[in-house]
Formats: sequence, C-alpha cells, structure tokens
Amino acid sequence: MAGTASRRRRMLEVRDLSVRYGAVNALDGVSLSVPERSITAVLGANGAGKSTLLSTISGLVSPASGSAQLDGRELIGLSPEDIVRLGVVQVPEGGGVIQELTVDENLRLGGLWRKDRADQRKARDEMYELFPRLEERQSYDAAALSGGERRMLSIARALMARPRVLLLDEPSLGLAPSLVAQLMSTVARLREDTGLTVLLIEQNVRSALSVADDAALLSLGKLVTTQPAAELVGNERLRHMYLGF
Repeated sequence: MAGTASRRRRMLEVRDLSVRYGAVNALDGVSLSVPERSITAVLGANGAGKSTLLSTISGLVSPASGSAQLDGRELIGLSPEDIVRLGVVQVPEGGGVIQELTVDENLRLGGLWRKDRADQRKARDEMYELFPRLEERQSYDAAALSGGERRMLSIARALMARPRVLLLDEPSLGLAPSLVAQLMSTVARLREDTGLTVLLIEQNVRSALSVADDAALLSLGKLVTTQPAAELVGNERLRHMYLGF
C-alpha cells in the first residue's frame, strides 16, 4: 500500500537491502522510502530486523546486497564517520553516551568534528534550550543522570552533529510512561521546528504511531507493508497479527 512517502521528496531511500548473519537472513530484500521532514516508525517483533536496518544505513553493518541512499548519495560502502558527516546520525538502543564524561563534555564530543567553534557553541546552546534539564545537569557525569536524562543526552549529543536524518533505536526503552510521552513530543517538535527527518524504532507501538507520519512493518527480515501511520492504527488485522494489539 502506498504511504505518504509517495507524495513528498524522498530523503532516505533503501532498495532491496539484504543482510545475512551466517545462515540467517536478518534483512531480506527490504525497500523503504523515508520522506523529508517526516517521522517513519519501523515496527515489528523482536528479531524482525529493525535494529539491523538502522545499523546498515549508518554503516555499522555491511549488507550482502542492496542500496541505501541519502538524497541520491549512496551510503553503502562509506565509513560510519563519513555517513555522519553527510548527515545521518544514529542513536543506538541504550543511549550512546560516555558515562565518565559530564553532560557538557558529551555534547562537546558530539559536535567535535565541526571545525567552526562558534557553530559548536550555538549548537550546544540549542540543546540546552531544547532540554532544560540537561542545562541544569551540565556539570554532572552522565553516570549520575536518571534513565530519562541519559536518553535526552543521547539524543542531544546526536543532534550536535546537526543531522538531516536521525535514526532512533528504542529511545523510550525502560522509561516511565510520562517520560515516554515527553520524549515523543520532543521528537515531533524537532521534525516541526527543524525539518529533521526521523527513522524511529520503537517497541512502544502506540507511542510511535501517535507521532509518526508513516509506518513500516517488518517480520522476520521482510517488509510486510509501508503505509500512513493512521491507516496502520485502523488496520485491525495487521495490528493483531504483527503488533499484538
């Protein structure tokens, strides 16, 4: 079923992507279009291939075949560092912050590859405006933060690179419902305010669909469907079969 992706310019384009771990097909010919200024939720049970998809796009996993392009530029074969410089940044499951460093040091590290010092400072100020709690905690070691604060820091650190596409892997994992709602609201605000394109993996399906424009459903490494998120919410058969609600 065609989703809203067909009506907007494609920012990220995945074509026939296959990844194998030994005899296991983690991804099997997956094709997916992610429009600019959109949130696309990637849904499915554990082992569906969701994290493998993000890790392949960000250069951490080499595919057996297929293509992943950012605005027409091929990403497969590039180093993770070069992919970040092109504008694709992943926030891995569990965060991706350095616990021994302070909040401010983690943010500085996120923008380290930018040579413009003034731009680095501006980006850091923007992160403190977006996440006021981090400004209050800027001198704290990341290890001293709560789970919700560490999740904010991991996203803020990724945003220091000023990405065009943000890959979020289970950002709400282990968070209280109130923090999940706050986090999803922040992701939606980033899309609205900055034009950020987001590919979101989230086990909290209802929360993901509440902010997503489109939804891609994976099962055992295969793409089942891509459709507007609102349509998937209304598709009782698919929800019961693949998402458990």
